[in-house]
Amino acid sequence: MPADSTKIPYLPEPIAGLERLSLNLWWRWDRRARALFRTIDPAIWSATRHNPVATLRMVDPNRLAQLSRDKKFLAEYWAVLGGLDHALDPETGWFRSTFTELGSACFAYFCAEFGLHNSIPIYSGGLGILAGDHCKSASDLGVPLVGVGLLYSKGYFDQKLNHDGWQEDSDELFDQRVMPLQRLQGVEDDSYSIAVVNTAGRPVHVGAWRLDVGRVKLYLLDTNLPENDPADRELTYKLYGGGQEHRLKQEWILGVGGVRVLRELGVSPGVWHANEGHATFMMVERVRELLAEGLALEDAIAQVRSCSVFTTHTPVPAGHDIFHPELMDAVCGDYYDDSVLDRASFLSFGRHPAMDHGAFHMTAAALRLARHLNGVSRMHGALTQELWTPLWPDREPAEVPIESITNGVHLASWMSEQIMLLLDEIFGAYWEVDPPEGEAWDKVLQLDDARIWHLHYQLKTSLFGFCRELARDRWKTYWKDATHLVGAGPLLSPGPLTIGFARRFATYKRASLIFRDEARLRRLLTDRHRPVQLVFAGKAHPADNEAKHILQRVWRASRDPSFEGRIAFVEDYDVHVAHRLVQGVDLWLNLPRVPLEACGTSGMKAGLNFVPQLSTLDGWWAEGFNGENGWAIPTSEREGDAQDEADHDALFTLLEREVVPTYYERDEREIPAAWVARMKQAMIVAAKSFTTHRMVKDYTERFYLPALRGTTEHDDPPTDRPVPREPKPQLSAPA
Repeated sequence: MPADSTKIPYLPEPIAGLERLSLNLWWRWDRRARALFRTIDPAIWSATRHNPVATLRMVDPNRLAQLSRDKKFLAEYWAVLGGLDHALDPETGWFRSTFTELGSACFAYFCAEFGLHNSIPIYSGGLGILAGDHCKSASDLGVPLVGVGLLYSKGYFDQKLNHDGWQEDSDELFDQRVMPLQRLQGVEDDSYSIAVVNTAGRPVHVGAWRLDVGRVKLYLLDTNLPENDPADRELTYKLYGGGQEHRLKQEWILGVGGVRVLRELGVSPGVWHANEGHATFMMVERVRELLAEGLALEDAIAQVRSCSVFTTHTPVPAGHDIFHPELMDAVCGDYYDDSVLDRASFLSFGRHPAMDHGAFHMTAAALRLARHLNGVSRMHGALTQELWTPLWPDREPAEVPIESITNGVHLASWMSEQIMLLLDEIFGAYWEVDPPEGEAWDKVLQLDDARIWHLHYQLKTSLFGFCRELARDRWKTYWKDATHLVGAGPLLSPGPLTIGFARRFATYKRASLIFRDEARLRRLLTDRHRPVQLVFAGKAHPADNEAKHILQRVWRASRDPSFEGRIAFVEDYDVHVAHRLVQGVDLWLNLPRVPLEACGTSGMKAGLNFVPQLSTLDGWWAEGFNGENGWAIPTSEREGDAQDEADHDALFTLLEREVVPTYYERDEREIPAAWVARMKQAMIVAAKSFTTHRMVKDYTERFYLPALRGTTEHDDPPTDRPVPREPKPQLSAPA
């Protein structure tokens, strides 16, 4: 189906290809493409937060006419377009060169959120960023991936803190004219409707927008169509908005609607990957299709399982959707058909044999309907086996067929351009197009300590300038109290040790742990000879008041004069802010309550920018910490508040005895040599083992290809038999 791709009202013919370039997010991770757009108008580029579509729409046409005659600009323009053409060439890439016989393969990747660029705010946190990075690496490697998600026309939410530091959630309809989205025409000429999904007693028409992520096509579903009931038009307004019924309907549209849209588009995946339980109905719809073709239920399930992948991202119960049968009947009842898929069979997919009998567990259904199952770190994989042992009651946890593939991050998206330029000297110009692997990263040890340190100081100084400009803009637009300015970072300076803590403000991530003993923290921060600074950022879920109270406590501390302005809170955390933070702080802090952090990829992003991490031994850090790339808080055997107390004391002991002294110990060149040694190790470990290139290769070789080829050696489906032993206590955390 054709797409409406006209975004730029005027471009001179010699540079008309800028529109094509702006509409493919490949530019986001190509530094020459970014530099080209920056050249057009640096001020507008900065004001639009690096949005090429908005930049081209806002720039003076006279400037574009001038550039169309500029030989230097034109030479770079053609070079960048050549790079795009090469990046889109279906005959290139790791997958094509390694698996030459699989030219027609296609893998579908379903996720409720995708974090690709701040101009497309359809993500809330780590799950979405991981999905976006997965797509980028799939493009780089030539893995034939097709993504499916939802287009949230009001995004997640914009964070504003009131005069007392309480998070107020606001939103506004984003302008699709300045986004790299291309709307697909519908089946009928006068409609954008591509597929129809029945829910709550009426049909819901589903449209789609295409987002090009290099070679990967991402289809974003949209119910905001005139054919729909006003209530149904709102289903794709907000990410994770509304109550249980709204959420169930969104997941129904994603799963059932996603399959039907792909069918209408002529896309025939050989493998289907559900990234988290929100996409489980994608598998249910495929079972229904096979039943409608005449297969028996057992055979249909077996066929769907054989080519389905399911990744779970959290051990926290609030991260696993559970819907009561009455709600399932109300929302999905139109789906029941005694001659195809009856109610009992449908609901049995989501049955949990040990808890909440009668409820529909999305994760349990995904585990039943997918053959290839994994957690997102080694530790999380083992914990997931324990949590879901009730579905395999005759097995010990270690025998439960759930594996682990540790998450990664997209190197070219998260490493600063300045660091890339430095690495050109050891890896060659534009090395990130085909990044080195394995032991090649040990060449980083050859880099001069002073050069690394001075470059990092520049990035740190740039971060504080960025914080000041953000504060200036907020002061101009809506802040009324001058105390807001104090806590936004203008008093920070590049000399002191600066610690960054930026992530979703979930309670188990313990943003307030460092404030447990404020007198001890005050002594650490305000030491006249060895001061320390803290930079916080992050959002609390709109429905999580406990997390909002934690955020408020951090905000108040940033305004407390006794801390001398050494604590900053940066509002409205997004990808743009995240880039600055992981590149500019000295140390990345992560304090999840073990074992509730499934992976925690922000520390990987920091590591790619020479920033070591200090963390509890949870998620990826349990396998990534080598004793030289940062610091680890020893795992406590205590629980609850006693665990918090032990972790707090261990944290401050490390800070006072090791971290701060190491940072301030300088050699004859005034370089903290021991600290820089950890900076180098942070990069080497992250680049060797924790990128999405490694991760996507793992998914391809371990899951996608066996599923595609039908070479799975054994099959261990969950059972509905009663559990013969008492279920293990479930981990608990606030929603």
